[in-house]
Amino acid sequence: MVKAANWLGHLQFDLESPIFRHWTMELSRYHQYIRYDDRGCGLSDRDVSSSTFQDWVHDLETVVDSAGLEKFALLGISQGGAVSIAYAARHPDRVSHLILYGASALGWSKIHTSPEELEEGKAMLTLTKAGWGKDNPAYRQLFTSLFVPGGTAEQASWFNELQRKSTSPENAVRYLMEFAQIDVLDKLAKVSAPTLVIHTRGDLVNRFEDGRDLASLISGAHFIPLESRNHILLEDEPAWRDFLVQTRRFLGVKETGPELSSKEKELGVRSWLKGPKK
Repeated sequence: MVKAANWLGHLQFDLESPIFRHWTMELSRYHQYIRYDDRGCGLSDRDVSSSTFQDWVHDLETVVDSAGLEKFALLGISQGGAVSIAYAARHPDRVSHLILYGASALGWSKIHTSPEELEEGKAMLTLTKAGWGKDNPAYRQLFTSLFVPGGTAEQASWFNELQRKSTSPENAVRYLMEFAQIDVLDKLAKVSAPTLVIHTRGDLVNRFEDGRDLASLISGAHFIPLESRNHILLEDEPAWRDFLVQTRRFLGVKETGPELSSKEKELGVRSWLKGPKK
């Protein structure tokens, strides 16, 4: 499985963070799991001359080619979903399964077009440039409330530190400006890989409707709604277990373990989530 890089991220810090650690641990449990940092972010060089959407698609192509992968499952989270869609449309023979979580085919400025909404977007850019990664509680609360509104104080603190470690204020602004312009609507009809679209009902970063629209425009895609307000699913919430159940089932992971209880069968939650056998 290849995870298209998404913002925020840091290959080393993510392994320690209660925001992302469980993602890496669980997604690598049954698969070789390949992830990489965006250009200008994480362990990548911070000084980059170009960081456009097409650059991000090219970076994904470079990673999978360098890894010698002929065919693989592709996971696109948040804006990494649009990158994954562009890749899958361009290389239909290489993607065995496509999983899109919290994704949208359109960037912020393509969806929110009223003068008031565009003004809010400009204000966000100004605030990011001035407050990115600083111990300003107002700014920290703004981003934390969007990405993990259900997080604890400790998780909020880790998220703020991730901002510092992931990239510079200048690169953060550059990324937000490029996110706003994303548009892969014309690529959706070209996606032929089996596709699973998962979205939380209360997502404040990409609207629930965005995920539902993706599923309706990709041929044969299956849509799974999750009950959560978080854009990044946290380890202790039921929606995270549901995400694992659905993605592993979609990928054909064969589990072994105790017989499911009637309650687990009803909820679709497998007992291996409590203690999987490898």
